[in-house]
Amino acid sequence: MEADCIVKTEGLTKTFTDFWTRRRVEAVKSLSIEIHRGEVFGLLGPNGSGKSTTVKMLLGLLFPTSGRVWVLGQPPRDVAAKSRIGFLPEESYLYRFLNADETLDFYGRLFDLPRAERRRRSDDLIQQVGLKEARRRPLKEYSKGMARRIGLAQALLNDPDFVILDEPTSGLDPKGRREMKDLILELKRRGKTVLLCSHLLPDVEDVCDRVAILNKGVLLICRPLKDLLARMDQVQILAKNLPAEGLEKVKAVIGESQGQVVAVDHPTTTLEEVFLKLTAPGGETDSRVA
Repeated sequence: MEADCIVKTEGLTKTFTDFWTRRRVEAVKSLSIEIHRGEVFGLLGPNGSGKSTTVKMLLGLLFPTSGRVWVLGQPPRDVAAKSRIGFLPEESYLYRFLNADETLDFYGRLFDLPRAERRRRSDDLIQQVGLKEARRRPLKEYSKGMARRIGLAQALLNDPDFVILDEPTSGLDPKGRREMKDLILELKRRGKTVLLCSHLLPDVEDVCDRVAILNKGVLLICRPLKDLLARMDQVQILAKNLPAEGLEKVKAVIGESQGQVVAVDHPTTTLEEVFLKLTAPGGETDSRVA
């Protein structure tokens, strides 16, 4: 396994059976992906696509039926590897009668952090997630957006190398969503690797380097976001200082019109359009899966 590969799966498959071990649902089918160090990787798919099952296998909460998976170079149930992972579930199960300081102190104890280190990290994280003014309030008084913030702080308390975020912007207002995305980008700048599961596709576009789209347990595509959104059958030219009379001229005569070609590239679609096209009934796996 390559040094910069944080997650690697080979033919990962999970089949759920009934009481008599008869096959019922093949939730994930022969999934092979890699997540590289320092990138923000988006895992997308409609409800029932296998995202949650995949995440549970990465966390060691489910055994795969077949195939292999490594996280931080180790099997998912390796204790040392688990200590380097942070996880924000879609629904944060926190103690409602504790406040933010008490919550982070409790989880810091589970990580066996020294008292001074717990206090320092708690102060920094509460500041980062914007809960400084509400740190003494019990969590039962928090809005859903505030609960997401303290949940993120809890996920980062152990200073993980690999962070799994499941719907991190759910319940946040536009300002809160922007701040959450800025935090994700800050994690990337600090060299962390982030796996982002989200139904809010504009948020994915803002922060992800690569995305994988699942549907009915099958990997439809895994590509750099820039390549995925490019309309390869079209070309656009961005010109600077081009007079109006030069707009109808082709690139070869832009110079004659004293214009400046700034860029020549492919226009892009939106991630939402790609997602809906791939996951529509009768949709086919994109030939660019890589």
